[in-house]
Amino acid sequence: MTVEGKASTAFKRWYESLPLYSGFPAKGTVAGALVVLERLKSDFDLDINTHTAKGGSQVRGAGGSAVRRILESFGESRRFVSEGGRTNRGLRGGINEMLDAIKSAKLERLPAKRRNDLLKSLQGFLVDRVGEFHSQRRLEMLYEPAKSTWQAINDLLRKAAAVGKNGPIAQYLVGAKLQLRFPDFQISNESYSTADIQLGRQGDFYVGDTVFHITVAPTLALYDKCKTNLEQGLKVYLLVPHSLTGWTKENAELQAAGKISVESIESFVSQNIDELSKFSRSEVAKQILELLHIYNKRVDAVEANKSMMIDIPVNLQKLSK
Repeated sequence: MTVEGKASTAFKRWYESLPLYSGFPAKGTVAGALVVLERLKSDFDLDINTHTAKGGSQVRGAGGSAVRRILESFGESRRFVSEGGRTNRGLRGGINEMLDAIKSAKLERLPAKRRNDLLKSLQGFLVDRVGEFHSQRRLEMLYEPAKSTWQAINDLLRKAAAVGKNGPIAQYLVGAKLQLRFPDFQISNESYSTADIQLGRQGDFYVGDTVFHITVAPTLALYDKCKTNLEQGLKVYLLVPHSLTGWTKENAELQAAGKISVESIESFVSQNIDELSKFSRSEVAKQILELLHIYNKRVDAVEANKSMMIDIPVNLQKLSK
């Protein structure tokens, strides 16, 4: 095995040995490693004391801006950390183990350019892991009590759309709403990627003699499915984001006049939340919290990718007590 191969193998073993927090190593350790690898390109010193500040618990020069510059040099512009690897508990030990892994490959024998190319490839490995972190990261919700329930749902869907997750999040949100509203009913729960035809489903959800279709991009094929539902004697709800309701209603009228109920996802979800809270502001937070708990349980039960789950805001939890 080449020196580069030995170094890459040892480095990856080091990374895989790091303790995980919600499925990912401490971000401070990854950030600190990126900075130390950058410093090694100009000063190949594998002594941990060279890379830590006075006191030995902080990595020198590992501020958020330094980490951001390294990530951006690899084309990764999404925010990863604000404080870099300066204050992470256990950081010194993690970085020291990384330096030991590199030391085991005896990279000092390599010419500087060849060694630096390898160090850059190790950084690239970490940047790829940062990319995976972003792809698996839960959606963060900001809860503002002064806003209407409708606006809270709208804000959530807009944030989901910004990261390309509005389709699955809309579907799971409606499923959670139906389960919250009808706790004694069995509300189906299949992964978002599973097609209706594979399961023999009439639509996304089926309650009583009504079928619900949830979409962020209505197609002609979906309207055909709605017409098939109607021929089967079912009532049909077509739920779309608020911004698409006007256009969707017009098309629904052309396809089956007066027979397809078109509503915004925001209204469909928020109205029940308000009703269950008896229109009490103090109770709304409790109902939204319960909705999110049900939502996360449903996603967790059927999705391997947990990035569709929602981080529950701390203030929402406090307001719900």
